[in-house]
Amino acid sequence: MKELFLLDQDFHYLNHGSFGACPAPVFDEYQRWQRELERQPVDFLGRRAAGLLAEARRVLAQYLGCGADDLVYSPNPTTAVNAIARSLKLRAGDEILATDHEYGAMDRTWRFLCRTSGARYVPRAIPLPAAGPEQFLELFWAGVTERTRVIFISHITSPTALRFPVEAICERARTAGILTIVDGAHAPGQIGLDLSRLGADFYTGACHKWLCAPKGTAFLYARPEAQALLEPLVVSWGWEPEQPGPSPFIDQQQWQGTRDISAYLAVPAAIEFQRTQGWDGVRRRCQARARQVQSSLQDQFGLQPVTDDERMLAPQMFSMRLPACDPELLQRGLLERYQVEVVARRWSDANLLRVSLQAYNDEQDLAALAAGLRSLLPARAT
Repeated sequence: MKELFLLDQDFHYLNHGSFGACPAPVFDEYQRWQRELERQPVDFLGRRAAGLLAEARRVLAQYLGCGADDLVYSPNPTTAVNAIARSLKLRAGDEILATDHEYGAMDRTWRFLCRTSGARYVPRAIPLPAAGPEQFLELFWAGVTERTRVIFISHITSPTALRFPVEAICERARTAGILTIVDGAHAPGQIGLDLSRLGADFYTGACHKWLCAPKGTAFLYARPEAQALLEPLVVSWGWEPEQPGPSPFIDQQQWQGTRDISAYLAVPAAIEFQRTQGWDGVRRRCQARARQVQSSLQDQFGLQPVTDDERMLAPQMFSMRLPACDPELLQRGLLERYQVEVVARRWSDANLLRVSLQAYNDEQDLAALAAGLRSLLPARAT
């Protein structure tokens, strides 16, 4: 499928997880919407936009297993989490329980808000190698106190590529009266979702990653009973609207002033692209290859997995512990000398290599990664 994507063929792109990659047919649809907008800007944004967005929401909601009026498009999960977090009336002593595997932008959001509210952001340590879902649940839940008001947790973690049992966490939190916010940036397109059954009060996911939509497409889902908690991140015409729609949530959250909504309108094309390409089979093949590559890297270079329980692994990306080295230097060497785009970083007390596999990857990509590691890792690892 490599020819269906717009990636530079001179590079070995093993980092789909960071910003995704958009297939050419989907990108063409994105540009078609942009041209349509520019042909009649007033008509497009002033008269048609609400209906077009409603249809794009309907298609995405069907894909995610929720109501069309229970989600809005957002440029990225960071914006969506800010909309949620800034709406909560946090007070001194309130606690937000998370893990130490959360995405850095989200950590910063919570720390910023806690600085002004007096609340506490509590990233609970989840050591590596991570235990199975049952043990993880108990270890994480031991961080809940009588002051815990919010649980914020990734569905699939960015630095460690672990899949957390968020369904069980949301169920337990609902019983305890604790609000749940799930960062599902890496979930749509990589795992199946049924948001109505998952049970989170709020859920955000990126469409421009594993769903392969254009850049700047994400969504904010709010359980109907939790929607009244949200305030608009940007106050615009949807606040005290002259012509209210059936959903105050949509009125207040969807329209934030003039913007190019073409990327949102192309999300249905991304969903249709994956359907016509038999994406369930594509995901299964990528998952099988990911496990093979992970095993090969362990055998060849002694890299250690971040968990021994396959139920905790993301299907199409994985992280492994590197030996003592400079991970930034390794990442730069892989890119500059071997044209391999991959993530190597320092996380907590470990050096990690994160590999993402998508439909366009082939054996040449993996051979280039192995050649680069063989040359750049300390001799002890080989």
